[in-house]
Amino acid sequence: MSTTIHIQTILNGTVHALKTLLPMNMNIASPSLAGEPYIQQEMGVLIGLIGGLKGRVIIDGSPTVFSNIGSSMFGMPLEGEMLESFTGEFGNMIAGNLCTHAGQNNLELDITPPTVMVGNTKLYGFQHAFRIPATIEGIGDINILLTIDEE
Repeated sequence: MSTTIHIQTILNGTVHALKTLLPMNMNIASPSLAGEPYIQQEMGVLIGLIGGLKGRVIIDGSPTVFSNIGSSMFGMPLEGEMLESFTGEFGNMIAGNLCTHAGQNNLELDITPPTVMVGNTKLYGFQHAFRIPATIEGIGDINILLTIDEE
């Protein structure tokens, strides 16, 4: 299967994962190309993708947005270390769901453990990157960055 089809599968799987895990209204914009460096402003989680394609999923948002997502899922506000732990787990849920979707479309992927990033971070070292902005009703804005490495 071509890299273009793999990328489309991953983009579709990411949107599917968001809609599956967050059953609220959201506006997911069309993907756009992102260049280096990608600057993560406040808080994010990075999950590596390995297998049929190599890359990374970065979910970028504010602590308030991640706290609001956690509150909507668990019914209680999250802060401090609990918020950072939840942010990593949220990344795992998105990436895991993405891998399941990809597997159903003949692309075998696995994920690495999450890396939670707090503060301003510049990300370099990717050949291709796609940015998917999403506004979650009552929650706020997140950006999902999908980086693809050439094999």
